[in-house]
Amino acid sequence: MVLDTQRDKVDFALTPVAKKLIRVNPNYISWVALILALVAGIVLYFSFSYLWLLILGAIIVITSGYLDALDGKVAKLAGKASRRGDYLDHVFDRYADVLMIGGVAVSGWCNPYLGMVALIGVLLTSYMGTQAQAVGAPRLYSGLLGRADRVVLLTLFPIIQFVMSSFTDYGILYVGEFGISWLEIMMLYFAIIGNFTAIQRAITTWKAMTKEDKEKESNEN
Repeated sequence: MVLDTQRDKVDFALTPVAKKLIRVNPNYISWVALILALVAGIVLYFSFSYLWLLILGAIIVITSGYLDALDGKVAKLAGKASRRGDYLDHVFDRYADVLMIGGVAVSGWCNPYLGMVALIGVLLTSYMGTQAQAVGAPRLYSGLLGRADRVVLLTLFPIIQFVMSSFTDYGILYVGEFGISWLEIMMLYFAIIGNFTAIQRAITTWKAMTKEDKEKESNEN
């Protein structure tokens, strides 16, 4: 998670707004973020037919991502942080990932098989992080494809796709007869780096558990 480790640097954009919304239930903000993720997925799906929707989709994605970060900040400032809120946030994040990335995966911009592998990579990345915590190991945030990274890429690449569509037919890059869209390049990154990050986290957790087991055996002896 390249960007997730830099969250403290965006506090200046979250704290002032969070203070104004301190009386708002953080779960309501989470619901709005999820609904916007659904809208973003729909908009990105139809953007192949209406290119201007790429820009609208990018705006909705970053807004959803901002609200997703804001709910946690509001909860902390209001003293409302709880396990239930944290659980709800993780559940909504996974649905948001599927809705937004899935919108691209089944659109005219992307090969559906590539889209499926990208979704697997994204979901397994998150699963390996929470599963580490479930088995008693530290919660993992390491890797190259975190939640913040996905939101930023889902914001930037639709814009790039829109701009490049002004220069070539739908902004498709051709290598011989093979063509690939900029959004497919993004999905290819999700597919490769997402699955790589999932494997990386699985290995890290395995090593941590092995070390812990050896320490227990050593103490017992």
